[in-house]
Amino acid sequence: MGKITQALNLREIMDLVRDDLKRVEQEIRLESVGSVSAITAISNHMQAAGGKRLRPILLLLSTRLTGDISDEAIRLAAVMEMIHTATLVHDDVIDMADTRRGRPSANAVFGNQVSVLAGDWLYMQAFQVALRLRDFRILDILIGLTQLMVEGELIQLDRIGKLDLTEADYMELVDRKTAALFASCAQLGGVVGRADSEAELRLSEFAWNLGMAFQLIDDILDFTSRETILGKPVGNDLQEGKVTLPLIYALREASREEVRLVETVLKDGNYSRVPFSRILDLIEAHNGIDRAREKALSFCARARELMLTFPDSPYRKALLAVTDLVTDRDR
Repeated sequence: MGKITQALNLREIMDLVRDDLKRVEQEIRLESVGSVSAITAISNHMQAAGGKRLRPILLLLSTRLTGDISDEAIRLAAVMEMIHTATLVHDDVIDMADTRRGRPSANAVFGNQVSVLAGDWLYMQAFQVALRLRDFRILDILIGLTQLMVEGELIQLDRIGKLDLTEADYMELVDRKTAALFASCAQLGGVVGRADSEAELRLSEFAWNLGMAFQLIDDILDFTSRETILGKPVGNDLQEGKVTLPLIYALREASREEVRLVETVLKDGNYSRVPFSRILDLIEAHNGIDRAREKALSFCARARELMLTFPDSPYRKALLAVTDLVTDRDR
């Protein structure tokens, strides 16, 4: 029944923004063509991989919640997806990832050097599109966002392989790498929807909580999903040296022997000596997954509270449905 409800909610959301999204996709295709063939090839490769388009959807729904859709909104939705795509290209290079959404990653196909430069180009192209709007407020939000995301990547690199991370350390990273992008999408939707400053702030806070929940569920799925569903190997975060919230919670109560199991995986960068199943058993024994899910649900609950402060409309219903989709998903 949960899956049926989820499908209905998703269809309801898509019906509200389907025509808008078609325009966004056209804008992305138009603006992702570079004068160098490698840039266009990588852009096409990433677009062909698909994706939820959750960030453009957030911007479009937030715009329609507070005003009317304009060419400005369509362009900004494309800008946010291009920025998101650029971060994925860079992340895969940094993580030395082989797959993305079940397909070979851009760096696996085109190489690291070309992928980094193509990611840089996508960032700059996104800003060029935004610059055409001649709105310093929009540029200010985008610049602040990209600075946060780059800082988040640097912080993550510094913490790779460390076991002594706290919940606060983890939340700081999620804030910069994921939640800030969600928040900016909804805030920009409010900006182009001509919302007042107070409503704009509520939209931003709503989406920030949604982004926090989204990343927590992502990190839970890294332990509990299947590779065929997830589109990448399960347990991949730990192999890459990333200690996420389910494991942080479990390590608080783990024995010295259990900690050594995790240390071995971090040292080896694989599960050859310590099977993934043993790490999963360790996390489940200390309720790491359940506690992380409770935290994600608390962020979603706060997001719902904030959305309910807006007048009832189909767009409010859709944004409330998004909070359910974030926690009830398998990829």
